[in-house]
Amino acid sequence: MIDLGLSKLALIGVVALVVVGPERLPKVARMAGTLFGRAQRYINDVKSEVSREIELEELRKMHKDVQEAASDVEQSISQNLSELEGDVREALVNPLLEPATPDQHAVKAKDFRRKKLARNSAIPAWYKKQSGHRTRVISGAARVAKYRPAGAGRKSSTGSFH
Repeated sequence: MIDLGLSKLALIGVVALVVVGPERLPKVARMAGTLFGRAQRYINDVKSEVSREIELEELRKMHKDVQEAASDVEQSISQNLSELEGDVREALVNPLLEPATPDQHAVKAKDFRRKKLARNSAIPAWYKKQSGHRTRVISGAARVAKYRPAGAGRKSSTGSFH
């Protein structure tokens, strides 16, 4: 860029005064100022247009990158979904998960009854009563209601105690 100091501008002004003359110097100075302003506006317009084009190109590139990323994510999701569907189908085909037939239910019920009988009859009932093992468990509230004396502490319908 041209380096114009104060001394150089003064020298240009003196030369212009001598060459153009004092009568036409203000007119020439106005014309030079308007031309200089137009040139600056034109340069600024070109700069802004170039920057807009650059931003537009960056936006297009970013849009393309986002579309590629979205397609990659969509592809990975569909791949994972297909793998999951395959795993679910394998699990459903697994013979261990097949529903039991009615005769298998009968065998299981018979085994359960046999095991329950063995569990309950391994210790005689008289021994359970003697050693204090409970054969039937009831809740605390049910036990209080069962063993409470008949007239003690019950409310009547009027709200007072008997």
